[in-house]
Amino acid sequence: MSLEEFEDNMDPKTKRYIGMKSLMDLGMGIIYVGMGLFIFFAKKFHFVNDFTDSLIGRIFAGVVIIYGLWRIYRGIKKDYFRER
Repeated sequence: MSLEEFEDNMDPKTKRYIGMKSLMDLGMGIIYVGMGLFIFFAKKFHFVNDFTDSLIGRIFAGVVIIYGLWRIYRGIKKDYFRER
């Protein structure tokens, strides 16, 4: 069975689950990207502390932004039941 046939023959419970999971991935991705950008540009927001000024803070912000973009991609892609 191809993925297109599976998507056409899904029961309503599976469709709701995929929609909920996709919405959660999109929302959490936006939150992660926003927090990463906030940490990265903390000086612009006049929020300065030892963590945001350090190299570890900038590396953490970059990792959080990358993870948030991956969550957004996964929410758009919606391939939760693909065979691996």
